Amino acid sequence: MKQREQWTSKIGFVLAAAGSAIGLGAIWKFPYMAGTNGGSVFLFLFIVSTMAIGLPILLAEFVIGRRGQHDAVTSMKLLAPGRKWYWIGWMGLVTSFILLSFYSVVGGWILSYLVRALVFQLNNTDYGELFGSVISNPVEVLTAQAAFMFLTVWIVQGGVKGGIERASRWMMPLLFIFFIVLAIRSLTLEGAMEGVRFLFVPDWSFLTGKTFLLALGQAFFSLSVGVTAMMTYASYLPKEERLGQSALNVSILNIFISLLAGLVIFPAVFALGHSPEEGPGLIFVILPAIFNEIPFGGVFMVIFFILMLFATLTSSIAMLEIVVSTGIQKNMTAESGWLGYLACSFSLSGYLALYHLVFYQSCTFRAALCLILRIY
Repeated sequence: MKQREQWTSKIGFVLAAAGSAIGLGAIWKFPYMAGTNGGSVFLFLFIVSTMAIGLPILLAEFVIGRRGQHDAVTSMKLLAPGRKWYWIGWMGLVTSFILLSFYSVVGGWILSYLVRALVFQLNNTDYGELFGSVISNPVEVLTAQAAFMFLTVWIVQGGVKGGIERASRWMMPLLFIFFIVLAIRSLTLEGAMEGVRFLFVPDWSFLTGKTFLLALGQAFFSLSVGVTAMMTYASYLPKEERLGQSALNVSILNIFISLLAGLVIFPAVFALGHSPEEGPGLIFVILPAIFNEIPFGGVFMVIFFILMLFATLTSSIAMLEIVVSTGIQKNMTAESGWLGYLACSFSLSGYLALYHLVFYQSCTFRAALCLILRIY
């Protein structure tokens, strides 16, 4: 069997793992979850959950992956022979496949918005109506999703060193730079301090069991734990690699990006008189409207959707790598590997067709979107 690839450096592994964690969970889901659950209180519970519960689980996944040196299914078979723990690996693979179908849909939406931003079609329009028209257009949604999956497949087929690590090395630093630029612009808006207070001054009436469970779920979702992605990435590490610092770095980067997302979105939302409780439509409806109202908003809108594309890609890469890693472990040839990529893409398109049918039958796009996010 061909020798398993390894990361070329620790920083490459940390950036790739952080990229898997820092996706829609940190940039899209965190702001609207915080906005509807008390802001600062949710942030506090999210940080506590990430460091006290999420970090140990992340470290455990790293340990299993590095020690097994195989995909999640095989690693668990080797570490617990004769037991059924390997079914967790299969569950993670199936979950990642289903979750990737969701990510690829949203990734397609982001590509559609990015193209519109680049050709100045997002200026002075009804953004709620635009979002509804985008997600109800089957040709556009399927084409955009196929383009997003092509980007994902193209990176993953390059392997760990030439594909995933190389992409993470330039996408992640750019993501941080773009976020800092947007945060500075948002914080310099008149009235922005109301959003800062919302994010950092606690309203303890939101300190409830429900808020804690939502914050815990957000910590798990944003760290990518429980779907074996981190086991798969850690399996490409040499056995002598120390994992504690890497797990801590990934957790801190995840919190940092979530904070930056809050500092980009909430000051701008409050400065321009919008509500932080807008829910899932925040980045597709409210933020474009905000960018449209500020000087050079078109430029910042392009930067924002490039940032969103990078974040979604780094997570979708990790989810597809879980499937690919398992296939390679089963001695797939290069040709059958490409067939696997194509089958994955076509299966996701079939899933989207069903998903789109649900949209057509729904009462409103927001109700359907909320339903999907609840499921995932």
